Amino acid sequence: MDLHPQLADIGTYGADGFGLICGYRFEHGRPGQAVTATAAMAWLGQGDLAQGSFVWLHFNLSHAQAEAWLHANADLPDDFYDALRGDSRASRIHRDSDHVFAVINDVTFDFSFDATDMATLWVNVRQGLVVSARRHPLRSVDRLRAAVKRGERFHTGVALLGHLLRDQADELQHIARKAGDRVDDIEDQMLARRGSPHGAELARLRHLAVRLNRLMSPEPGALLRMLSNPPTWMKADDAQRLREASDDFGIALRDVTALQDRIKLLQDETASRVAEENNRSLFLLTMVTVLALPINLAAGLLGMNVGGIPLAQHPEGFWIVVIAIAAATGLIAVLAWRKLHTKR
Repeated sequence: MDLHPQLADIGTYGADGFGLICGYRFEHGRPGQAVTATAAMAWLGQGDLAQGSFVWLHFNLSHAQAEAWLHANADLPDDFYDALRGDSRASRIHRDSDHVFAVINDVTFDFSFDATDMATLWVNVRQGLVVSARRHPLRSVDRLRAAVKRGERFHTGVALLGHLLRDQADELQHIARKAGDRVDDIEDQMLARRGSPHGAELARLRHLAVRLNRLMSPEPGALLRMLSNPPTWMKADDAQRLREASDDFGIALRDVTALQDRIKLLQDETASRVAEENNRSLFLLTMVTVLALPINLAAGLLGMNVGGIPLAQHPEGFWIVVIAIAAATGLIAVLAWRKLHTKR
């Protein structure tokens, strides 16, 4: 089939004058074909899309014209724009009239295992049109774009959303696996008592796990309500795809939760070892202070510049004082050792 004259190749990384990163038209049983935003909206306005066909438009909200173009052309619900400006970033999927609206948190394209390397993707699905928008490049949606460019076929917009959720679950499992490998290394070093303390790195990994769990965990109640009362155009197999994607995501989140619990146990072990080292250091400092007590006491008393200091005129006075101090120090050391031995 020849491409429509209005089809245009969209750059892989750039955006057009409306902030469109990529656009694709999907016809039943065929791979997606690149399309401009203007051509896509013209088709939608004329009802030129056949049954089982839809358009996916992916926007960069950092572009100054993107949101204005969506307001003017995309006919999106108010909840979509409210979510763009809202403070809540919790992941959720719910029905809004005849639309399916999703807020999806994902790791950025240059993710470096930092808890701040997370951003939000907003997705709206209705019959014939899928609109996604983000402010920062994201890994999961980039994987979806790569799958479309490879020729993967999608029959409905919900199938596209389900694929995006599965890609996100795969990314989450990859992060959990890489972080788990690092936790394994730290655990092995701690058991072998090698290397320096890992408190700072464990705190960073736990912060990452907590943030992933908090931001990427979808609201199951909203999804179940949407699936129990789906839009009229959603097919039964589409709803099943979303359930399966949600199950995959739940498994990935359980892996993150298990990783979080492991990190907490290692942090407790690290804190216990630090406390043990501190107690040992404090004990040694106390022992040195106690053993030095006789010589300090004798030096203080004999160093007073007053008359009547004993042994001041004795020819062996110095050695007598040294022997007395040594005997007192030895006695204290023996008593301390016996007390420590009894405790052990």
